[in-house]
Amino acid sequence: MERLRKYGFVAGFLVVPLTLYSVFVISPYVQAFQLSLTSWNGYSAIVRYVGLDNFGRLLGDEVFWQALRNHGLLLLALPLTTLVIALFLSFLLNLGGGARGAGMRGVWGSKFYRVVFFFPQVLAVAVVGVLFQAIYRPDEDGVINGLLAKFGIEPVGWLIEPGLALWSVMAVMVWQGVGFYVVLFSAGMAAIPKDYFEAAAIDGAGRVRLFFSITLPLLRDTVQVGWIYLGIAALDGFALIQVLVGDKGEPDGATTILPITIYKNAFSFGKVGYASAMGVALFFLTVTFAVLTLRTTRRERVEL
Repeated sequence: MERLRKYGFVAGFLVVPLTLYSVFVISPYVQAFQLSLTSWNGYSAIVRYVGLDNFGRLLGDEVFWQALRNHGLLLLALPLTTLVIALFLSFLLNLGGGARGAGMRGVWGSKFYRVVFFFPQVLAVAVVGVLFQAIYRPDEDGVINGLLAKFGIEPVGWLIEPGLALWSVMAVMVWQGVGFYVVLFSAGMAAIPKDYFEAAAIDGAGRVRLFFSITLPLLRDTVQVGWIYLGIAALDGFALIQVLVGDKGEPDGATTILPITIYKNAFSFGKVGYASAMGVALFFLTVTFAVLTLRTTRRERVEL
């Protein structure tokens, strides 16, 4: 009876959040799966089921494959670049100062640098997009091109040249995301007993050895989580790309991604059923990425 009363008390608190989650998260997913089997245009009262035809069309859609290629590049470059920079900065801010007195210290001014690195994280995506529109302007009024002009270098079309557009967008994503992972890894480093570092430092281990022999192995689980988060970010990117370059995927499809393609098919072309099929494909792509990452990076837990 006592256990029943306890579980009833807990369930009472969970009813409202679980109901809201089911209505606003689970239900749209279920509806998307249903709509992916139709040719609904978004406003007609008549819904015609077409089975798996929408998924068959995806296989021959060059825009869909271009978006997948762009996501593949983002999946390879974005997590790796962001995590490497964040790990390097976190190590400097927490342990880069070496052994001082009774323990390990970060570099001078590390508390100030933490605020500076995290600042981009608090900016709205729209604000970041507008900011980098000014930075990436293809004429000498742009911040970067203005600096290049002082050295006699011709303006560069950072967002209008096919070979640079996606990399320029990725640089913005890295700039905005690094601060969060610096904080995440700093928290992980704070949980590592400082005795490990002090003992290694006494034995003559340098900063590089401390990082690769102690810090990185004990942060493996945290890095794994960060990789999954960044992979999901690489499969999204809708708001930033929409603000920076619009929804046309220009130049030459260099910035075409699935969320923007889904948006265009649903709200510009009136192909809600087809857009839902793309959404289902994106859902399974995201789940597959997360599962594969968890399985390939799984290891025995290190006990501290």
